Amino acid sequence: MSKERARRREARLAVLEKEKAARARKVARRQRRRALVKRLKPRTRKTGRLYRRSRGERIGILLVPAVAIAAVWLFVPETSLRIVLTAVLVLAAPALVVVVLGRKAG
Repeated sequence: MSKERARRREARLAVLEKEKAARARKVARRQRRRALVKRLKPRTRKTGRLYRRSRGERIGILLVPAVAIAAVWLFVPETSLRIVLTAVLVLAAPALVVVVLGRKAG
């Protein structure tokens, strides 16, 4: 009787080992597939690049400060004041773009 129980236990353990090995192979295959997909999938950039804006927005970002700087240099008589106002426009332009057009975080 004990020999028969030992044989059944061995058979049960053998089946469990086969299932465990099959599960391990399946997990390894899944990990390799995920690694391959991760390697092949192009990375999306989460930066606020200009190409995320429409053509009109990009033209506006360039033209409005340029027109403002041209107006400063045409209508302000003092050179030192021109330089200060130009610096203020150049430094404030990025903040104004974010405030007016939004961040466009993607």
